[in-house]
Amino acid sequence: MGYGLRLLNQAMNNLQAFKALVLYAVLVPVAIFLGYVLSDPMQRSTYITVTLLLAILAAPLLLRFHYPIMLLSWNTTAVLFFLPGRPNIWLATIAVSFLIAFTQRILDKERHSIQVPELTRPFIAIVLVTLITAQLTGGVGVQALGGGVFGGRRYILLWFAILGYFALATQRIPANRAGLYLGLFFLGGVTCFIGDLFPVLGDKIPFLFYVIPPYNLNVAELHLGASRLSGLTAASIGVFGFMMAKYGIRGIFMSGKPMRIVALLIFTGVGLYGGFRSMLLSLLAVFVVQFFLEGLHRTKLLPVFGAILLLGGAVSVPFISKLPQTVQRAMAFLPVPIDPIARESARNSSEWRLQMWRALLPEVPEHLLLGKGLAISREDLAFSTDYFFQTRTITERDWHAAVVGDYHNGPLSVIIPFGIWGVLVFVWFMIAALRVLYNNYRYGDPELRVVNTALFAAIIGKFFMFWFVVGALATDMLYFAGILGLSVAFNGGMARPALAPQTEPVPARNKPPVWSRPRPVFGRQLN
Repeated sequence: MGYGLRLLNQAMNNLQAFKALVLYAVLVPVAIFLGYVLSDPMQRSTYITVTLLLAILAAPLLLRFHYPIMLLSWNTTAVLFFLPGRPNIWLATIAVSFLIAFTQRILDKERHSIQVPELTRPFIAIVLVTLITAQLTGGVGVQALGGGVFGGRRYILLWFAILGYFALATQRIPANRAGLYLGLFFLGGVTCFIGDLFPVLGDKIPFLFYVIPPYNLNVAELHLGASRLSGLTAASIGVFGFMMAKYGIRGIFMSGKPMRIVALLIFTGVGLYGGFRSMLLSLLAVFVVQFFLEGLHRTKLLPVFGAILLLGGAVSVPFISKLPQTVQRAMAFLPVPIDPIARESARNSSEWRLQMWRALLPEVPEHLLLGKGLAISREDLAFSTDYFFQTRTITERDWHAAVVGDYHNGPLSVIIPFGIWGVLVFVWFMIAALRVLYNNYRYGDPELRVVNTALFAAIIGKFFMFWFVVGALATDMLYFAGILGLSVAFNGGMARPALAPQTEPVPARNKPPVWSRPRPVFGRQLN
């Protein structure tokens, strides 16, 4: 017995020694190679190598938490600065999450993605239309990768956003974790505020702005109220979306917790420092839609809101002209007195867009059957600076925005690049999206009532802005796909009305055969 134990201990010691030998054989060369690579830390290859090593070491964490990591990165502006073209980090997290989920489904036959054919078909149709158009109009070139075509990046953004929907639909989110996942999705946008701090922290923490690029490199100093803080606007929209999905209007204003009201007003107010009228209009549209979807127009909250709006407007109107100029600019579409400089800035921006749209409308018939695509060649970009070509628009800046596809208009961003076929598939997609979100709002789990209401209101508000105010298919698809993917993941697909309980038919009484029934004779029966 003792001899056997000694043999067992010796075997265990040999196994431990063998494990240590293997570790040394692997780690020592890796450490030497890493030291050699880090001898020149500013090279792009150094960042790529270190990132790959960290990804390998973090593989167990990625396998377990790839889904929430993807959600967290969805609305951030962080980029992989060491890769050509500085791609957004959400492109990588979506690809990794989808790949992991796809591999797990192959290895485990019991794992299944959530199937919603009503959305899958229009998504595939959008990919096909954009892919065919790209092949017929010069291909998908990415100048950052050495191609001779500009604008191919927008194809990648569009297709990866659609891939993100399918990545979200790979698993169902439990209802009891709705708050966590909503926070990851919406509050990830709070990091956008960091990009506004470049004039303040650019010299102190330069590496931070490699990861989160600044919004305006030309601004030397940050002047609160004069500088337009685009990142702060994005952060404000994220907080607003989270609160509407987490608590709903009823939970914010009728819960007896005034700090929720204060938080909503503060974060909405600071978002106006970006000076974007579209931001305030978008939040108002979503708020009004959700107000009616929650049925609050049938409660005492409607007259209360009406009274607050009238009284607050009457009291605040004299002080609006004293607000910071960027805040006044964001309110320029309202019939209130604001500073002439702020109103002129807003008016010039609107006129610039109208001039560009008037110049582009004659091109719509030319691209009905075959769109011009999203990519442009070097020759087209150079030709756009030609004096004769500029005469079709008002200024060089106008035509430059038009030629690169930055139309600031949702319908034009569909019909000019992809023709009538793009319009048809996008309308199909919009109808399918509204149907799925409406069914989840109407028939979804009662525990998810607030979530489904907020997601439905958000997509309605976004479609309204896309068609009538401002929009771009290539960039807005990420928002559409995120809202739809969340709704599908929360509800396990598209909810449907519950079937009425089937009652068993009452068996009919046994009747005697016809031949055995007594026959009437002149109004009487023979017995």
